[in-house]
Amino acid sequence: MEQEIDTAQLGEEIVRTLKTIYDPEIPVDIYELGLVYDVMVNTDNEVKILMTLTSPNCPVAESLPLEVEEKIKKIDGVSAAEVEITFDPPWTRDLMSEEAKLELGML
Repeated sequence: MEQEIDTAQLGEEIVRTLKTIYDPEIPVDIYELGLVYDVMVNTDNEVKILMTLTSPNCPVAESLPLEVEEKIKKIDGVSAAEVEITFDPPWTRDLMSEEAKLELGML
């Protein structure tokens, strides 16, 4: 039971960390922007993040996933971190949170 609580707490910390990483072209964090499709934590506290970019030609296509991976690895309790980029489904503005849309004046 304690392992489940730790995993849940770790998941919350991962989301808090993701909310500190911003797309350099859009002043919204990658989590609220809808770039993070899934966060998986296994029983060994290895983290896998499935995410996308705003476009395949995104200028930070190389650096953003590395930044995500490095910041997640620094979280206490994380034993390993891996970021997988996918473009299926492609990112659209519909994936943005209401908060992100409001911040960008889209509501």
